Amino acid sequence: MEQKPLIVIGEKIHCTRVFKTAGARVKALGDGAFALTYRRGGEARTLPVPADVAAGPEWAAGKVRHCAVAARQFLHGDADASARGADYLQALAEEQAEAGAHFLDVNVDEYSGDPAERVEVMRRVAALVQKATPLPLSIDSSHPDTLRAGLEACDRPRGRPMLNSVSLERLGALDLAAEHDAAVIVSAAGAATMPRTVDERLRNLEDIVGRLRKRGRPDETLFIDPLVFPVATDGANGKAFIEAVAAVRAAFGPAVHITGGFSNVSFGLPNRNLINEVFTWLAVEAGADSGIVDPAQINGARLARVDPGSEGFRLARALLMNEDEFGAEFIAASREGRI
Repeated sequence: MEQKPLIVIGEKIHCTRVFKTAGARVKALGDGAFALTYRRGGEARTLPVPADVAAGPEWAAGKVRHCAVAARQFLHGDADASARGADYLQALAEEQAEAGAHFLDVNVDEYSGDPAERVEVMRRVAALVQKATPLPLSIDSSHPDTLRAGLEACDRPRGRPMLNSVSLERLGALDLAAEHDAAVIVSAAGAATMPRTVDERLRNLEDIVGRLRKRGRPDETLFIDPLVFPVATDGANGKAFIEAVAAVRAAFGPAVHITGGFSNVSFGLPNRNLINEVFTWLAVEAGADSGIVDPAQINGARLARVDPGSEGFRLARALLMNEDEFGAEFIAASREGRI
């Protein structure tokens, strides 16, 4: 495959992201106390988990929202915990920048159900992570006031910020994109339902892209997301996305960007990194040039090393293109350690 530029939107600073409490990133300190483990500058570090979080229902279910913990400690912890919370979030930013990200996506929606608190958290977190790298931010929220707060916090000299996202169900964000001269992720979501077919995606996108163009948004600022759905729930989902990418490129021309949350395709399956890598490779071949991804796992350099002749590629492609019924062959090969 001829290597193509891939604009990477780093997805890791997001308050929905979870670690397993029994996993390597959570450390028991004794007496019922726990900490998150991370590295910065080659040094192992820890972030204490608030006691009420470790005693809460999510923890009992085996999960901890690590970015939400870091943001809470940064904003409300004592002096030491606040410094460690800030350090944790900045380490995530640096890690993604070093891995090749072009934007850092920031989402605090699930930090709080209080609109005013969400706005304040977005302002503070956006300002904090910008101190760690020169990268522009992608401000991610389903709430217009939170989007506005994040865009207002963006440091313009580092480049045009990104708004994530606009769609027919989020028309309130259209004017924000124009007002702040932001690049924008353009979702194929409908006003009330998610599209399943290529034609449904195109109809929704023709509407929303038309609205953006009428507001003077240049094509090169549009990052069209045809929407990735898991192949574990419907074997046709991977092929439908790849076909949608080609159709979007044909319909909207060479200047727009095409992106997607590529890791969504592998939910519920083994060997997710391999599936995600092959899926992104196929999407780029079809016309995509961006991804909302973990840049340590998906980036241009890694895609250039993909071997289409390998068994792993062949099996992952068959799974993604709905040629391996129920993923039986791929799952068997993963269990047997062949891929």
